[in-house]
Amino acid sequence: MRPLGIHHVSINVTDTAAALDFYVGVLGLGVRADRPDFSFAGAWLDIGGQQVHLLEVPMPDQKGQHFAVWVDDLDATVAEIRAKGVTVSNPKPVGPGRQAFLNDPSGNLVELNESPA
Repeated sequence: MRPLGIHHVSINVTDTAAALDFYVGVLGLGVRADRPDFSFAGAWLDIGGQQVHLLEVPMPDQKGQHFAVWVDDLDATVAEIRAKGVTVSNPKPVGPGRQAFLNDPSGNLVELNESPA
């Protein structure tokens, strides 16, 4: 096997409209128009050449699962998100980079990750 990268991650949400407000309005992802008609609500989103799939299905227990969004300026990103009224942790070092965390409206953990210069 020779993996080429991540195609998508799926995130369970309790309310698709609220999730879209967060992922599109706060984090800046784009809505895709090619989502098939499933038996449940949701949306497919673009993020830097990969996808996030929102699935309006029952939430799993939170046990640390999350995904990380790679950003080029963590301080500016945190300030921008906070200006939209969303709580974000203070950036902290992790390995050679830095990270901050926030939750989507369904309680899913999202990491913001900045690689070293």
